[in-house]
Amino acid sequence: MAEIKDPENTIIMTLKDGDVVIELLPAVAPKHSERMKELARAGAYDGVVFHRVIEGFMAQTGDVENGNADSPAFNIRRAGTGGSDLPDLPAEFSKLPHDRGTLGAARSMNPNSANSQFFINFKDNHFLNGQYTVYGRVLSGMEFVDKIVRGEPPASPDKMIKVRVASDA
Repeated sequence: MAEIKDPENTIIMTLKDGDVVIELLPAVAPKHSERMKELARAGAYDGVVFHRVIEGFMAQTGDVENGNADSPAFNIRRAGTGGSDLPDLPAEFSKLPHDRGTLGAARSMNPNSANSQFFINFKDNHFLNGQYTVYGRVLSGMEFVDKIVRGEPPASPDKMIKVRVASDA
């Protein structure tokens, strides 16, 4: 596991194959970083599936409204259509590139519609630069992200087993 320099701004995401350590970037995207910590602390991301996973592109998750595989009402076809009960976030675009391992805020066509969903880039996706907020980067465990089951949606999706802020662990 990576050395954690700022536990308050580090997320530990447990996947089936191991822990992914994510450094949040509050100096670049303070609202998005704060939202991820708020939802992690509420346990909202626990059990949420990766509903859109495209080979050579990215893995998307974070639909806390419709994406919880542990919920009796879960239906993979609805995963990815919702967010959280919190207000949408304004775009926090920066000069940071969408490199392999960066977290981007998923949104609709409206740049100010990000809420709880996010994606992790499997490779450098610089065509997304300036269009989607970058607010974190994987410090360790990218090999576990690479093992997430592919599909739109996957037939048997992987999920975030547990997501927590390192300072709370």
